[in-house]
Amino acid sequence: MRWMTHNSRLLLVAFALTPVWKSGQAWAFLQTAAGQTATPQAGATSTAPAATPGAAAPQGVVLDRVVAVVNGDVILESDVDEERRFEDIQPYRRTAGDRSRERTIERLIDRDLILQQAEQEPEDAITDQALDEQLTMLRKDIPDCKAYHCETEEGWKKYLSDHGFTVEEFRERWRLRMQLLKFIEVRFRNGIKISDAEIKEFYEKRMAPEYAKRDVTPPKMDTISKRIEEVLLQQQVGALLVDWLKSLRVQGSVKIMNPGEVAP
Repeated sequence: MRWMTHNSRLLLVAFALTPVWKSGQAWAFLQTAAGQTATPQAGATSTAPAATPGAAAPQGVVLDRVVAVVNGDVILESDVDEERRFEDIQPYRRTAGDRSRERTIERLIDRDLILQQAEQEPEDAITDQALDEQLTMLRKDIPDCKAYHCETEEGWKKYLSDHGFTVEEFRERWRLRMQLLKFIEVRFRNGIKISDAEIKEFYEKRMAPEYAKRDVTPPKMDTISKRIEEVLLQQQVGALLVDWLKSLRVQGSVKIMNPGEVAP
């Protein structure tokens, strides 16, 4: 659940659903999270059932696997799966190449680096009102939502459930997205201006064809121009952001794990 804050994430890691770093079961869970059989070491407690005399030794169950470590924060295989499901929901999806597992891991690493910096330069929290306003627009933006009747609470709940999220989980994911965009905007937007002509071009060449493919009437441009501006802003600051992230990687510690490798 990468929508959690860095500190909350480290607290969650102390429980059995994710790798435990320094508890009595630390070694067993670290091995499990790295994609290996959980073999208890000295002082560790096995989570497998006790073997009966003469029976074959029970095999550890792989709960998850560490795919990367970013300045001590872990990224799990389940995070990669969750991120790809989250990408599927957004109406302006990435290309198939951008959604590969490797590219998804890279984006999660970048997100962790940004979150860690944002915690050092905190902005005002995203209010529930601002979040609700964006989610209301989002429910109208997603082409596939028409079939689910996402304008209703039950329809929206069903749509999210079919993509593997509860309503509350998705709210927090979208809140985190808003926080990241706000931080990036404050840091990089100075001097960047998105013109009305650019918004119109994006609407006509990117959005309208996407809706046409699904035989769905697109929302009016004036109701969605702010979200289009947000997308174009991300594109404009992309080069600045890429250079900044490169420097953060050099200054910090980023490790992408190979299958079977134990997290440092």
